[in-house]
Amino acid sequence: MDTHPLRLKVQSVAAETPTIRSLLFGVEGGAVPRWQAGAHIRVWLPSGGDRPYSLMALPGLPEGVLALGVLRERTSTGGSAFMHALEIGDVVTASAPVNNFPLHEDDAPALLFAGGIGITPILSMAAELKARGVAHHLHYAGRAPGLLAFLPQLETVCASTLSIHYDNDASCLDIAAALHGSPANAHVYVCGPAGMIEAVKTAALARGIAADRIHDELFKAEPPGAPNRPFEVELKSTGEVITVAADRSIIEALEAAGHEVLSDCRRGDCGICQCGVIAGVPDHRDVILSDAEKASNKVMQICVSRAKSERLVLDL
Repeated sequence: MDTHPLRLKVQSVAAETPTIRSLLFGVEGGAVPRWQAGAHIRVWLPSGGDRPYSLMALPGLPEGVLALGVLRERTSTGGSAFMHALEIGDVVTASAPVNNFPLHEDDAPALLFAGGIGITPILSMAAELKARGVAHHLHYAGRAPGLLAFLPQLETVCASTLSIHYDNDASCLDIAAALHGSPANAHVYVCGPAGMIEAVKTAALARGIAADRIHDELFKAEPPGAPNRPFEVELKSTGEVITVAADRSIIEALEAAGHEVLSDCRRGDCGICQCGVIAGVPDHRDVILSDAEKASNKVMQICVSRAKSERLVLDL
């Protein structure tokens, strides 16, 4: 794999929805690297760090052009705000394509599920499966009409193999029904919010599809822009106060103090470590809680989230 960074120049931008825009880039001083469905590049931010964005095989895309779709996060810490501020002629630096979410190589059928901005790798998968003549069906879900991006392009790529679902009407995605009749050798691909991913995985396993044929990619929350700082947690049950160092998570601090904590992923995407908050203001960094739950400051995921206040009192 080519590891040399890419210099990408913005050729066009378009608003696909009120919060999602597409960007087309040409490669400065070199050829467009080869990539396959599921691949992403990491765009370097001027403030430091980088963000991953899936490459899109849009129909009619000119040769030598890379396409990205970017959601403008409400609580952006730099990534989506930077990408949404780009204009024609701007140049960014990015990694070569990396693929941690590849398609299977045989002719087994595929079921594709996408939620929101999770459509970006899934659209490319549908295009590749169509080109290979592999049977597939794509289920694309969103909250309401007007919030799903790239529908005209999807209709061109998928035609009769596309089903659109909205949470607020009768078309709401029924995962079990979507999986009904799928053969045991089918591959299932899902990208979107953590809750949707877990629901698809659970339903697919219940349908009898083997775990190694169920593939997912999670769109994680952006990492924090400000450096971590130490804070304290107080355990409601005992009044014990434990300092959480800047380089430790709450779970790690609790374990170092001799407490056993139930957890699993330690990435903020499974919900196992969710804990009640009695006092203080959490710094939510998970992808599990809804906006309303985060705003309430009554619960938090203690594997990744930290504190905006000097102390948190936890229901432990």
